[in-house]
Amino acid sequence: MNLLAAESPGTHPTVSLCNGGGFCNLNSDTLVSSAIAMVITVIVGLLVARNLRNGRPGKLQMIFELFLSYVRNMVRTTVVADESADFVVPLAATIAFFILIANWLDFFPLHSPLEPANADLNTTAAMGLVVIFVVEWYSVHTLGWRRFFKRFTKPFEMNKAVRAVFVPLNVIEELVKPITLSLRLFGNIFAGVVMVFLLGQLYGAGESFFAHTFYGVVGVFFLIGWKFFDVFFVGSIQAFIFMLLTIIYFEHAREGIAHELHGEEGGRAGHAHDTEESPAVAQAA
Repeated sequence: MNLLAAESPGTHPTVSLCNGGGFCNLNSDTLVSSAIAMVITVIVGLLVARNLRNGRPGKLQMIFELFLSYVRNMVRTTVVADESADFVVPLAATIAFFILIANWLDFFPLHSPLEPANADLNTTAAMGLVVIFVVEWYSVHTLGWRRFFKRFTKPFEMNKAVRAVFVPLNVIEELVKPITLSLRLFGNIFAGVVMVFLLGQLYGAGESFFAHTFYGVVGVFFLIGWKFFDVFFVGSIQAFIFMLLTIIYFEHAREGIAHELHGEEGGRAGHAHDTEESPAVAQAA
């Protein structure tokens, strides 16, 4: 007997949209928990937008203003200083808030249908792919196709022969970004689910009444403590890390611009330095 789950973590009840398998089978608990998290995210956003006011803001508006201001400053510090990349702010903030709500829902002591959505790799992989698709679009839009492909020849300060060796590594690095982004979130949340399952096994353990009671009390005590730590600390940290990596990937999408500007500034500085020295050299001659 266990406290929460009758099945081991990673087992999802599925619903089939057709007679076949594969993409026709959907994890029903993930769909339910994701839908609840999305509904809460949209409702909170609508409440904030509806109650916006000048002057002294309400508590919810103040929290969101501080949060969005922090994300905006991070984007302008990390990606670009002007407003050209401000579209990253709603993307990163919305993903972070959705992940936060989805993780916090795991605090409720229900195994089904509130299995944490991010404990399913399908959910985290979908978010990772969305982020990378937008990042690649931004890179092409900002750099153009020529400089976009030039990104994969870094380090830019090396000669062409050395840079050619790094091309496969740079391509692999770009391809694994959505994988690492999704696996990091999935691994941490799934590990929390596994811990809940293992602690739940303590409930009802032992042969005697004393052992049964002891293990039950200890299991519940540690389970509640772990829930607080895993949901509110680890869950919040993972939402922040996913948002931070999203912003950093947009910074990587601009690779090459800073190197070209540095080269142009160096060329202008060298030209100015030669111009200043040429009269002295001519006079000495």
